Amino acid sequence: MSVRVPLYRSLSFAVALSLAGCASTPGKAPASPSLNALYGRLDAASQSYETALQQARAGDEAGSEKTLAGALDQLKQAAAGCDTTPGCEPQRFYAVYDRLLRLKDGSDIGVEGLETAGESGGPDGVAGGAAGLPQARRAVTLLHGQKLSELIAMNGPVKAALEMWLTQWRPNLMDAWVNYQYMRFEMWPQYQKADLPEALLFGIMAKESGGKVHAVSRSGAAGPLQFMYVTGLRFGLGNDNGFDLRFDPQQSARANAAYLDEQLRVFNNNLELTLAAYNAGEGRMRRLAGDRPDVSFYDPSVYDELSQETRDYVPAVLAAAWLFLHPESYNLRFPKVDGRPGQVVLKRPASLSELTVCLGNTANMPGGWFRTLRNLNPRMDPEAEQPEGTTLDLPKSLETAYAARCVDGPWPILASDLHHAVVPKPEADPPPAAPVRRGPTRHYRVRTGDTLIGIVHRMRCSSVREVVEANDLHGHRIKPGQVLRIPDCRR
Repeated sequence: MSVRVPLYRSLSFAVALSLAGCASTPGKAPASPSLNALYGRLDAASQSYETALQQARAGDEAGSEKTLAGALDQLKQAAAGCDTTPGCEPQRFYAVYDRLLRLKDGSDIGVEGLETAGESGGPDGVAGGAAGLPQARRAVTLLHGQKLSELIAMNGPVKAALEMWLTQWRPNLMDAWVNYQYMRFEMWPQYQKADLPEALLFGIMAKESGGKVHAVSRSGAAGPLQFMYVTGLRFGLGNDNGFDLRFDPQQSARANAAYLDEQLRVFNNNLELTLAAYNAGEGRMRRLAGDRPDVSFYDPSVYDELSQETRDYVPAVLAAAWLFLHPESYNLRFPKVDGRPGQVVLKRPASLSELTVCLGNTANMPGGWFRTLRNLNPRMDPEAEQPEGTTLDLPKSLETAYAARCVDGPWPILASDLHHAVVPKPEADPPPAAPVRRGPTRHYRVRTGDTLIGIVHRMRCSSVREVVEANDLHGHRIKPGQVLRIPDCRR
């Protein structure tokens, strides 16, 4: 039994039209009786929608439809009055609508289309309807089917992120896709065990590192999923015989799934808040969410207090995940990649760099195989020559190419000659450089939610290191109200 889907879809369409006229947030004004009345109607619509779902679960389909129709009228009328009411914040309407979508996360009400969750865009999508799914899985059904498309239709930040992935970030998206396909056999099973969707894994990886296993950020986050050192330790990403496990694709995916599962429980299965915690820190997000189990990421009391980096991060992950599932809907075609894993035993000593040279562009890889070989052999120094007999992981499609190109003939000889080239060194070290004179500086007062990276991006020209040195910061710690000196390169 389910509520008829057309009525539910009419809710999203009507609200989208009603809010179209108030897409920009007006300046805040003191609450007025008319504004309070408007927000009261919004709350009433939300409560009516919850009542409709309860009626449907109890088997009262007729009563549910009647209550839902009333909720629709209330929400339409309240949304229509927002742009004519001084001080009205359209973001509140988006937040309520987001919460109403979320109320359907685990029910069998209006989940038409979720039975084919693994649609044509993504490989081996997770099949099955939302009813009866484990708690963590229900929380992320927003990444499948009509519900996410409705959320994207309502959500300006996600739509803006979709445009970025399809334009300026498109090369990064394509690189991330290719990199992921060759590591999928290691990473995806970790998400399967946690009953989390593959699209979410791809979205996080695309935004965090683009699938570069050895990526390290300026803040010290490392690996394909960019774990901070302390957080990595908490989820088992320590040191293994001198190797930082944050760089291991399989272990990193396992830890990421465990982190998401933990934070989904903390944030009442709110995926956006969970992603924000991954970026901004769970402590900060817990303080912002407080004791409000149903608060939306887009609620002004949360969204407006976050750094621009986090406000951009969450929709960017969701947008990349959606493109993973539905590339054809956005005129996007991901390349076909044979990601089957393979191995070779070296027949002659060689480094990963030398193998990259002798493999060339074989198997239609215009950018060469260096990144893939590094990703699949993260413990190896790419410049260090591996002895004969070493087992090397690579795509199965390269097993034949290795035997044909890298064992005998001119290519391994050329690769070895280039790799062992002697670069002359000066006989004496050059004199130390003169101390760098400090140039003019600007001043910036730290606001709640600021990060050093966000401040540097906003002020431009300076680097995080320069700001740390100019202000003698320890541990990159800053606090609201603190005045920072920002090196100025504009003069």
